[in-house]
Amino acid sequence: MKVATQHRIRLGGRRIDYRIVRSKAATQLRVRVGPNGVEVAQPAARTGEDVFAFLGRNEAWILEQLRRAERLRGVRRPDWRRAGEMLFRGEPTIVRIEATDSRAPANSIALGKGEIVIRRGCASRTPVARSLERWFRKQAREQITQHLAVVTASLGRKHGRLYVMGQRTKWGNCSAKGNLSFNWRLILAPDSVLRYIVTHEAVHLAVPDHSTKF
Repeated sequence: MKVATQHRIRLGGRRIDYRIVRSKAATQLRVRVGPNGVEVAQPAARTGEDVFAFLGRNEAWILEQLRRAERLRGVRRPDWRRAGEMLFRGEPTIVRIEATDSRAPANSIALGKGEIVIRRGCASRTPVARSLERWFRKQAREQITQHLAVVTASLGRKHGRLYVMGQRTKWGNCSAKGNLSFNWRLILAPDSVLRYIVTHEAVHLAVPDHSTKF
């Protein structure tokens, strides 16, 4: 069982709490920033001083990821939301499932009057949850593609492939080849959050780091 120890460091004038997880399998130091805070994987051969120096070298990136996590807290399900509701583009939206006698081979989903209605096809073997996720992914791709076109035109840059995925620890990424990947769950967030993440990653097509120029 992995044992985590709590530590604190000052980065950019801000006190940051972080966890160290010592790992025999790890070969290099790694840092992960998410809704649950900062976590560092420490190989057995590295010391606490190594971790401290490593975090200092990655100060700008860590602070930026923490700011992102704070902006995206609204994506997480609020306690007051009623059963049968989900966030869609930042708004609590009723999700209703209808059973039909149609022999349709697939489930269908439609948005109207503030509701997401899932109609189950009697002949469909696809779970409703999977159909809903696919629909969310499609909606996310449409919104991301639309805003990305505006940003890249302004930058005068072209991106490579566009992926809409289900990452567990990232909201977006720009690869060295100019490929962009985004988390489909951005469609659950307010539009301003999706635009921010898309803009951030698109700007990396012109400036690959988080320098002052970025």
